Amino acid sequence: MKTVQIAIDGPAGAGKSTVARLVARSLGFLYIDTGAMYRAICLRATELGVEWTDEEMLERLAVETEVTLLPGDPTGEGPRVFLDGREVTEEIRSPVVDKAVSLVAKVPGVRQRLLLMQRELAQVGSVVMDGRDIGTTVLPNAELKVFLTASLEERTRRRYLQLVSRGIDVERDSVRVELEARDRLDSGRRVAPLRKADDAVEVDTTGLSISEVVERVLAIACKTRD
Repeated sequence: MKTVQIAIDGPAGAGKSTVARLVARSLGFLYIDTGAMYRAICLRATELGVEWTDEEMLERLAVETEVTLLPGDPTGEGPRVFLDGREVTEEIRSPVVDKAVSLVAKVPGVRQRLLLMQRELAQVGSVVMDGRDIGTTVLPNAELKVFLTASLEERTRRRYLQLVSRGIDVERDSVRVELEARDRLDSGRRVAPLRKADDAVEVDTTGLSISEVVERVLAIACKTRD
C-alpha cells in the first residue's frame, strides 16, 4: 500500500499541532510533532545553562542528545516526549522554552541533526508532520502541504488561553510580544526559514474552531488522494 505524507506548516499559535494530531487520528496516520524535538533540545540547553549564542555547544547537544517521540493517549494533546530516556512531555511546554526555542531552532547544526531524524521517522508509514519547514525542507515531496495561518490577534488569544489553562500566570500583551519575536526569528533565520511552499494550500484559521479547520484539511486531503 502506498504511504502518504502530509506536511502542515505555519507560525506559532496557528493551530498546527492540534490540527495535525486530529487529522492524523482521523486518517489513521502517524503524527510527528517536530516542534517537540526542538523544544527537547532547548530544554536540555536550559538545564545545562548553555548560552543561546553558543552555536557550537547547541550543535553538540543536538548530536549527543537522544530525543524520542512515542504515541500518546489518543485523547491527549500529542506524543509523549523523552529526553535521554526521561519523559519531558510537560516540561517542554514551559514559558522558558516557549521564549527560547526559536533561538535554538535557528542554529544550522541543530536543524541539520533533527532534519535527519525527522526524515527517518517519516519513513515508517503514512504520516502527518507539522512544523515550520516541513513542506519546504523536511518533506518537499509530500503529497499534501498545508500552510495554516491566523491573525496575530487570534494567535495571541489562543496562546494566552492555552497558558492560562495550564495554570501559568502571564500577561496577554507579553504573549503578543513573544509571538511577534518568534515570527521574526522563524521567518528571518538563514537556514530553512518559515515560509509557505509554492504548492501548499493556505488555510486561514482566524475565527474557525479546531473541528472546522480539521474538516477543511481532511476535505483537502480527500481531494488530493482522489
